[in-house]
Amino acid sequence: MTKANFEHRARETSCDIPAYNSRIFFERRHKYVLVIPVINEGERIRGQLQRIKEAVLPVDVVVADGGSTDGSLGEEYLVSRNVRALLTKTGPGKLSAQLRIAYAWCIDEGYEGIVTIDGNGKDNVEAVAEFARKLEEGYDYVQGSRYRRGGKAENTPLERTIGNRLIHAPLMSLAGRRWFTDTTNGYRAYSRRYLTDPDVAPFRSVFVNYELLFYLTVRAGQLGFRTCEIPVRRSYPKGEATPTKISSAGAKFAVLKQALAASSGKYNPK
Repeated sequence: MTKANFEHRARETSCDIPAYNSRIFFERRHKYVLVIPVINEGERIRGQLQRIKEAVLPVDVVVADGGSTDGSLGEEYLVSRNVRALLTKTGPGKLSAQLRIAYAWCIDEGYEGIVTIDGNGKDNVEAVAEFARKLEEGYDYVQGSRYRRGGKAENTPLERTIGNRLIHAPLMSLAGRRWFTDTTNGYRAYSRRYLTDPDVAPFRSVFVNYELLFYLTVRAGQLGFRTCEIPVRRSYPKGEATPTKISSAGAKFAVLKQALAASSGKYNPK
């Protein structure tokens, strides 16, 4: 283990990246990196990091924090779970802002591909190795799907299944000219080549909430990048509140608007 480098800074870049602080605990060890966006996930993120450590995955691990206040991301704990870096957003924006920060940092660090998994513990972390294999095979966008043969959807709320399979996935697939079955799933991977293409340009302030996820889904097929979908498991807790940041009717409508905007080309570089 290298000496921890507790660095606090706002990133200086020509890209549009929100201000953030970083804590860097280890040197780079792998070609690919796992980015975990999180905010106040408590024991869910802690349990997930423990499973990632036990799985001995072929990736470095970076946590992209939106400003957690629940004490779940203590430095000593993160180091003990082999987390390479903690990036904490201090500027404006929500999920897409966290992802812009993390993706830009990872590209600066020289990673050849990025896997993203939600930090709420719903996904099977073992699939990260398959995402890395697909990146190694030359794919630029890899979507995880609980609905493909070999995947599993456990306790998924009915309204989510309907919204995803009958509205969101068909919309994203038609716009992106590639058929996907689970486009609301944040478990996915991108190549460095894709994220740095000037016709993609993901590091823009227009991406604040969930826009970046939807945009990157449709843009890959539009530009002819290599895409594929792999089976994953996504498990919602039984008999408990759904772990999600999209709960109110207003939030759900906003997500639909963002999906429509991505499919109509609103976010494409001018």
